[in-house]
Amino acid sequence: MAEVVLFHHVQGLTPGVVAFADELRAAGHTVHTPDLFDGRTFDSLDEGMAYVRQAGFGEVSARGVRAADGLPREVVHVGFSLGAVPAQKLAQTRAGARGALLLHACIPVSEFGTAWPEGVPVQVHAMEDDPFFAEDAEAARALVAGASDAELFLYPGEQHLFADSSLPSYDPDAAKLLTRRTLEFLDAVDRAAAHPR
Repeated sequence: MAEVVLFHHVQGLTPGVVAFADELRAAGHTVHTPDLFDGRTFDSLDEGMAYVRQAGFGEVSARGVRAADGLPREVVHVGFSLGAVPAQKLAQTRAGARGALLLHACIPVSEFGTAWPEGVPVQVHAMEDDPFFAEDAEAARALVAGASDAELFLYPGEQHLFADSSLPSYDPDAAKLLTRRTLEFLDAVDRAAAHPR
């Protein structure tokens, strides 16, 4: 089964992020959930953003990169919103990455290099009318257009963190579909590793 590093969003390592990780574990995958906020969680996006501004965006992203230092290189990097930044950076720049799942966010590929690495599958998942994803949508479409194994999944609605079951923004139907697609992605990555070309 696949080994996964799952980075939380701006409200921290919430029970909903842990529950998502547990669903992947229940399917047989190994999932690491580094806590980039040292145990802090926040009740709102605004409170979480205030903490990130205080700590520094660069520092929070660097914490994610450091958290992966002690882990195998052959992992799938997954990130919820803010967590998509270290997930994408690691998938693009750390040799051996098996794939990336960018949930609710996508950064221009040019931030971390010139092109998405060949042989690293990637998916981006977001709600089509999510105001936070609006500025990321162009980057996501460019990523899909420029990578050989990339997909963008847009779900009906406007919620941002719709896959976190512990938040008011949770959308059970969309989250269920996202989880199913995530598990299918991880299974495909696992099969590809077992039968390399």
